[in-house]
Amino acid sequence: MNNRWRKTFSIGSLCLLLSLPAWAQKDESVYQEFSGYIGADYRYFFEDGLYGGQKNSFPSLVIQPEYLYEWNGGDHRIKFIGFGRFDRDSRRTHFDVRELYYQTVKNNWELSVGFKKVFWGKTEAVHLVDIINQTDFVESFDGEEKLGEAMVQFSYSSAIGTFDLFYLPYFRKRVFPGERGRLRTSFIIDNDDVAFESEAEETRPSFAARWSAFTGPFDIGLSYFNGTGREPFFRSTPGGDFQLFYGVIEQFGLDIQATTGPILWKVESIARKSDFQDMFALAAGIEYSFFDIASSGLDIGIVAEYLHDDRGLLSFSSLDNDLFTGARFVFNDTQSTEFLIGGIFDLDKSTRLWSIEGGRRLGNSWKAEVEMRLFDDVDQNEFLNFIRRDSFLQFSLNKYF
Repeated sequence: MNNRWRKTFSIGSLCLLLSLPAWAQKDESVYQEFSGYIGADYRYFFEDGLYGGQKNSFPSLVIQPEYLYEWNGGDHRIKFIGFGRFDRDSRRTHFDVRELYYQTVKNNWELSVGFKKVFWGKTEAVHLVDIINQTDFVESFDGEEKLGEAMVQFSYSSAIGTFDLFYLPYFRKRVFPGERGRLRTSFIIDNDDVAFESEAEETRPSFAARWSAFTGPFDIGLSYFNGTGREPFFRSTPGGDFQLFYGVIEQFGLDIQATTGPILWKVESIARKSDFQDMFALAAGIEYSFFDIASSGLDIGIVAEYLHDDRGLLSFSSLDNDLFTGARFVFNDTQSTEFLIGGIFDLDKSTRLWSIEGGRRLGNSWKAEVEMRLFDDVDQNEFLNFIRRDSFLQFSLNKYF
């Protein structure tokens, strides 16, 4: 029944979206754009894996096509973003519809129907309030990459801010690396053997709302979510194995950014309630920017954030009492060169995480990117202990069209 519902929703939405351009042909103010990129990545792990069958090198190919169709002066649009990766880890070889939705705009409101990505958040190290989309865990272990989510979104802009309402009819499970993959647990997670608190399982609808506004130097967001939580829990089975469990949660979120000259003050906080676990988490910090250093065009931003999660060792991210510090380098050149170098330091234990992310355009249509993650002296009691040997360096080269 679940699969039949999902196919009905997907096919019905797709037919609706594909039929809309035919209606729009009567309108002369039509705009179309086809873009995207295709590229190659190489990820190398410095140490042999902890578990049998794991590899050290992972070459892969990636493609992300995008299509935009607008008419009636942009009051109606269809947007599509696809994604595909081919990798030696079968779980990391995957395809996804990041976005495929119809949107209509009328005066101070807009309505979107289809598959979409929505981002909430202010801080650098972690995005606590960002709960609409499921994490694409095989793409990025830090939670930055998200899967497309089926939704109906209604937005209303007023003098006191913007109100967003979401109806999410279907839940997407998180996918974890396979046997040959890295950044995984000691046991292979069966993505089909998943338990839900709700008897409706994936078809239990979720609801969300957010108010956001600019007032003076403040950019403020208040959010609410009720539905199946995107973050899974691990629970033991009678046979001694582990099983993923998704519970129904209620989450209240707050995100604030204040701009005072060269300083950005950032706060994200959530309170989550459920029948199996309540939690409170906070991320707060500053970013101080030095602009056009020595008239070179170089901007440097110094970032410091405190990270707290009252679940302690039960925190999936292990960011329960940690400090993030880093520096952002923006060269403001024609090649759009940028780097972010940082580290996360556990204030209770020995664990340290180092990271480097950067990118630079090559010519008019190429871009090179680098990413490095180093796990240093990981405490044996933390969840990150599963991946303590998975420090890696990744190079990417993408061709944009």
